[in-house]
Amino acid sequence: MTEFNHEKLESIIGYTFHDPAMLRQAMCHSSYANEHRAEMLHDNERLEFLGDAVLEVISSDFLFHQYPDMPEGKMTKLRASIVCEPTLAMCAKEIGLEKHLLLGKGEEHTGGRFRNSIISDAMEALIGAIYLDGGFANAKEFVERFVLTDIEHKKLFYDSKTILQEIVQRDFKEEEISYVITGEEGPDHAKRFIVDVRIGDRTMGTGSGSTKKAAEQEAAYRAIIGLKGKNQNVSEKY
Repeated sequence: MTEFNHEKLESIIGYTFHDPAMLRQAMCHSSYANEHRAEMLHDNERLEFLGDAVLEVISSDFLFHQYPDMPEGKMTKLRASIVCEPTLAMCAKEIGLEKHLLLGKGEEHTGGRFRNSIISDAMEALIGAIYLDGGFANAKEFVERFVLTDIEHKKLFYDSKTILQEIVQRDFKEEEISYVITGEEGPDHAKRFIVDVRIGDRTMGTGSGSTKKAAEQEAAYRAIIGLKGKNQNVSEKY
């Protein structure tokens, strides 16, 4: 039976559950529940469903008040960049949520602990669990503390490949952008790709991920951050 230290996780997220079993459920992947049927465990899928809705309300309210002049279409796009799978997984990894996941042996063996889809689902399940256990105010406090931060960087991350392409077309004229796989790590069932993004023959950023697309996205994001430091026009526009 996998040990689960709810007190350690509670200290990280800044919320103490009245019912610690709910926190454990939020971290319980279906693969673990299926392998421990005798314990009558519930997986986190229903909590994820609820947390997704709570997150959408909180993020919508935040954007509505934070950007009073922003039109609906732009708010919708910005919200999408905040609550999308890669961004939520990034937020979850910043607090080490993946270390607390309860996974079945098969899912663990195939790299599930580092898979964005599983990590982001757990983040939504955690939001749902806090909402049920402590109400909307506590869920809102958690989301504002761990998700609704550094909005501009999250927007860049979500749109990184598109934004980098626009920057290259605008500022680098004749030079082409390319993504090159420079390495692979891990066994076939849990492989991670290392990708460089190049403008002409210059490497501008490096990223890694469980898929080539995820690695390219991170590489593009790193390139944009680097360019922002060198060119104020990039920062002003994006």
